[in-house]
Amino acid sequence: MINCNNAYERIFKRFDEDGDGKLSPSELRRLMETIGEEQLLMEEARELTESMDSDGDGFLGLEEFVGWMEREIRGDEERKIEELREAFMMYAMEGSECITPKSLKRMLSRLGESTSLEDCCVMIGELNGDGVLSFDEFKLMML
Repeated sequence: MINCNNAYERIFKRFDEDGDGKLSPSELRRLMETIGEEQLLMEEARELTESMDSDGDGFLGLEEFVGWMEREIRGDEERKIEELREAFMMYAMEGSECITPKSLKRMLSRLGESTSLEDCCVMIGELNGDGVLSFDEFKLMML
């Protein structure tokens, strides 16, 4: 497994063009453009830098950069889990915390799939032995 901090440090050093151990707003702007974010105006890059600059020097040190990257990654994971929860709830019966064969059949019908209740029982049974699918089981299956 790759050590994320080492990867972040390599990224940081790659964009620390003057080698001063800090990312300036213009260096951060180039980094954001390179990773595919929409192009930032210099003022936006300064504001972003200021929002992450814990020591008030107007630059991002390595620790500040790593902290920001970790928060971004966590935020992405939380968004994915929330999207999965929304999808899960589309399949779960109202008031239920699980997907049953009946609720699976109902949702598949809404999506234009004609499936028998028996087939839905088999699908869920193949995933686990208790006949229902919890959110945690759904999440493992989808991630």
